[in-house]
Amino acid sequence: MLRLIPAPVSALFCALLTLAPVTARAAEISSFTLDNGLDVVVLEDHRAPLVVQMVWYNVGAADEPPGKSGIAHFLEHLMFKGTDDLAPGEFSDIITRNGGSDNAFTSNDYTAYFQRIAADRLELMMKLESDRMRDLQITDEDVATERAVVLEERNMRTENEPGALFAEQRDAAQYLNHPYGTPIIGWRHEIEQLNREDALEFYRRYYAPNNATLIVAGDTTPEEVRRLAELYYGPLEPSDNLPPRLRPAEPPQIAERRLHYTDPRVSQPYVVRTYLAPERDSGDQREAAALTMLAELLGGSPATSVLGRKLQFESDAAIYASAFYNGVSLDDTTFGLYIIPTPGTTLEEGEAALDQAIAEFLEEGVDAAQFERIKMQIRASLIYADDSIDGLARRYGMALSSGLTLEDIEAWPDLLDSITEEEVIAAARRVFDKSRSVTGWMQVPEAPASAEAAATEPAPEPAAEPAGIVEEETGQ
Repeated sequence: MLRLIPAPVSALFCALLTLAPVTARAAEISSFTLDNGLDVVVLEDHRAPLVVQMVWYNVGAADEPPGKSGIAHFLEHLMFKGTDDLAPGEFSDIITRNGGSDNAFTSNDYTAYFQRIAADRLELMMKLESDRMRDLQITDEDVATERAVVLEERNMRTENEPGALFAEQRDAAQYLNHPYGTPIIGWRHEIEQLNREDALEFYRRYYAPNNATLIVAGDTTPEEVRRLAELYYGPLEPSDNLPPRLRPAEPPQIAERRLHYTDPRVSQPYVVRTYLAPERDSGDQREAAALTMLAELLGGSPATSVLGRKLQFESDAAIYASAFYNGVSLDDTTFGLYIIPTPGTTLEEGEAALDQAIAEFLEEGVDAAQFERIKMQIRASLIYADDSIDGLARRYGMALSSGLTLEDIEAWPDLLDSITEEEVIAAARRVFDKSRSVTGWMQVPEAPASAEAAATEPAPEPAAEPAGIVEEETGQ
């Protein structure tokens, strides 16, 4: 039941992505739970005659059975095939003919499906989405076709992108035992083996009202949403074999890990380091709020952030430097640092300059004026972010599907505003533990020293094959 007591990204963006509305209250928030376990949240906003319907399933790539990596994302593709009432492709065709749009995305902790359409078409959206919650129909031909599509997607987004391959390797090194180390899209050799039985077993177990949250945002009322939800979602049977959401835990991380990724396609060498970091926990978000502020202080605006000022302007060590953190995660997440050294500055020198800048920050403390500016920017941005009903639905869905509650979401703006300079420094000292870190160098192959050396240079080893994306979204 819904509890009412409940690649580099800037901390400011993450703060907005996970919280937005409550301060301005453009949307009125209400919730209820159907008898079959479906949680429903209504974000009532009558400023435009539009609605967004989103269904969030509490299952993602990190919940996949061993050896079946990519099955969550693969099923996302298959959900656009037919049901007992709809032919393959008819779902999206109907929405398009009614002037709407739809899509879906898969992450580590959830899979979500959404439609954006005129408010008077909400009943049609509920009829369509509830139909495929329990009545998906797929053939072996559907599976073969979509498996090929997913493999090509992996080729385009991962195999042909050095940065994606590099990120995939770093994630695998960061998590020694937890499934966050497995790419969301899956390992190629396991995707190739996924079949119809795998997809249907995963679907029947996890795609059920008692494992989902329905979010409706826009020009509607709680009374209307309840009426339609009970009519279309209410009759659906819950899953009777839904397992507890338990995942392998990380053992103590006691050794720093380093990796060098070399690829001739690299256009700009850089250094990135990630540290294992706590996520936003329900009822206990203060550490995550301090880390959110820390990331913004270190890596927000290049002109005013600590790393921008120290590395780009004072020392000329970097073309770009930043920090990133996103606390919306079911389990431990990461805090990252990033530097692109200037031409003539080696990666080793760039990393040393980054470490020096962090050490100086810990010694000097937080600039009070800058700290207040960042808080003011966040307060303003939270208000502006309230203007998007799509953003509202997504922010609430992400948080609720990651173990947070409505009360946690509403408390977030005031919590950010209450964080002190001392808490930020204390959080920084805790998170910057190299025994819990992975440092990666992204670089181009070294050129042979001379023609003679080139003649005797051994052929390079083929690059190891893996891949990784943070969040995968498909256009159906």
